[in-house]
Amino acid sequence: MVAVGSHVLKSSMAAPTARRRARRKFYVGVAVLMTVLVGIGFWPSYYGPLVRGVAEVPAFLHIHGIIYIGWMALLIVQAVLAATGRIRAHRSLGNVGIGYGVVVWVVGLLVSFAAPVMHVHAGQWTSDEAAAFLPIPLGDMVLFGGFFAAAVVYRRRTEIHKRLMLLATVAILFAAAFRLQAAGVPMSVAIALWFSPVALGIAYDFSTRRRAHPVYWIGVAAMALALLRLPFRNTDSWHQIGRALVEALL
Repeated sequence: MVAVGSHVLKSSMAAPTARRRARRKFYVGVAVLMTVLVGIGFWPSYYGPLVRGVAEVPAFLHIHGIIYIGWMALLIVQAVLAATGRIRAHRSLGNVGIGYGVVVWVVGLLVSFAAPVMHVHAGQWTSDEAAAFLPIPLGDMVLFGGFFAAAVVYRRRTEIHKRLMLLATVAILFAAAFRLQAAGVPMSVAIALWFSPVALGIAYDFSTRRRAHPVYWIGVAAMALALLRLPFRNTDSWHQIGRALVEALL
């Protein structure tokens, strides 16, 4: 009887552990998926020309690209460390990741202004076109900064932290989804791809927890609100503000 009871106890303890590991592996898959989406989105405008040796962009945009990919690599490594139970290493690298996330945010803000100004200088865009572009990257940085700051605050609460990190990365994934239009992808499809990692997270929560974590619903609401920048960026009211910002940097 004692042996049977001991076996049952061990089995009951092993089951939650196995489920936790399976959940952690899910985040590895989502991290890889998001990295693939980044590659697809930026392939026509950046990675493809770079591979062919015909990418003509300023050095700071190359630095921005390296930092961006570095963030995706860091996300995958962190997900793998968590999935394999190396929590101490995950937390140690996370301390470095906090600083790296700040770098991603600061460089993202700088490029948000530098890229449209560069296009105007080159005669590729008008001031109105540059102004219309500004809300796209600036909106990404607002979302990323908010989700990332919250993830840092809740870094000791695993269930909240990992979902906030997913949302922070999805926020900057909009840049890749937005560029898919250049390849003929409809905006509705690009937006669906942008939401897809969060949709998968919600679906996975329903399959394992029977309900989605509240963090996801907050994220969906924030992302939906952020979509308002698409029609707003083409209004006369914004053009007046955007032109003033761009022309001040010319």
